[in-house]
Amino acid sequence: MSKQDGSGRQVTATPLDDPRATILHVDMDAFFASVELLEHPELRGKPVVVGHNSLRSVVTAATYEARKFGVNSAMPMAVALRRCPQAIILEPHFERYRHFSSQVMAMFDDVTPHVERLGIDEAFLDVTGSRRLLGSSFDIATALRKRVHAETGLHCSIGAASTKFVAKLASSVAKPDGLLVVPHDETLAFLHPRPISALWGVGGRTEEVLRGYGLSTIGDVASTPLAVLQQAIGMAGGQKIHDLSWGRDSRQVTTRVDEKSVGHEVTFENDVLGADHIRRELFRLSDQVGRRLRAAGAVGRTVVLKLRFGDFQTITRSKTLADPTDLGRRIYEEVRGVYEATGKQDTPIRLVGVRVEQLTFSDDASATGAVGLWDDDADWREAESTMDALRARFGPGSVTSASLLGTSTKRISRGTRPPERVPMNDPQARDHEAGWASRHGDDGE
Repeated sequence: MSKQDGSGRQVTATPLDDPRATILHVDMDAFFASVELLEHPELRGKPVVVGHNSLRSVVTAATYEARKFGVNSAMPMAVALRRCPQAIILEPHFERYRHFSSQVMAMFDDVTPHVERLGIDEAFLDVTGSRRLLGSSFDIATALRKRVHAETGLHCSIGAASTKFVAKLASSVAKPDGLLVVPHDETLAFLHPRPISALWGVGGRTEEVLRGYGLSTIGDVASTPLAVLQQAIGMAGGQKIHDLSWGRDSRQVTTRVDEKSVGHEVTFENDVLGADHIRRELFRLSDQVGRRLRAAGAVGRTVVLKLRFGDFQTITRSKTLADPTDLGRRIYEEVRGVYEATGKQDTPIRLVGVRVEQLTFSDDASATGAVGLWDDDADWREAESTMDALRARFGPGSVTSASLLGTSTKRISRGTRPPERVPMNDPQARDHEAGWASRHGDDGE
């Protein structure tokens, strides 16, 4: 929404109260990189990139100093180092990020019970009911920013507005380490001069189409007839950006969101050519996904295959199952069929991923395997349950499938943690151990 290097920063410097600006968007500043700098204070002020030290890796996070060179999250490390050769690479430590996320989220919960987490490093807070005790949104946000820094050494930026969209945009404009309150009556004055790329949901392709109609600012979108917008980008998309351009956003802060998927992916050190090799990786990834589903007490109905080729072209293909599953072998059988249907067995592969979507949860984890009278996967279910028990007793690496023994391809793995069925105001709730960068645009813009 705003430039990721912090230029164009705008903040509210003096106390300001608007009883309708009660939605806060709190976003940790360069979260992963900032956590790493707690361990390396001598690197403050230098271009630091978080990621695996391999040209085949991708950037997990970057400090604002690195962003000024055009380094962004989810960028290939090779590209990042070409843009900023002097960048210092630090390995990621996800357990540290979860630790500090839990601390920060607990502070949010102290402000209001109405907290909507957005991954590990940002959240919406509805402070309507907190104003009588804690003061204006400006007061609440100011105190929260001070507490976060005092107790963790980290900085956050906060936007306050009457809608979620404007609050999120305001926090991005205030970065780094800032607070911006947008009074309800000043919403349009704040929105309309901003580029169309600031509209929620307007990506590169949509922006290109809109610019083809001569639209460059949110104000241009607001002054364009709805019918023209719908002709340009479709009925739903046109209605959405038309509403947002006028500051209309009816979404409320929701306090619970269950995970929608669980998956794992791997980037190879060297492009892999060979269907048998890819099948073994699919089996390994499917096994990990199945274990995580069972640990979370979840089953999924849709399996998704992700492939990235040597030229960085990426495709995803999915298949919806007749019955949901938490079995690695069933996931593998289905995703292997999806892979073979792509016709890409002779194409060098850079990355492969397996994901399961359309999850449902059971309060009793053992009930996730509940099946009908006939269970076609009974043998697999018994085998995987036995391996789960052995791993629980002797450790996660104590047992594996014979087909995976002897494989030694160099790889860089990334995967989501098991989706935990817990209330979203639990400090230990939802986070994504990998894929964070690609979903959030960074660990904090």
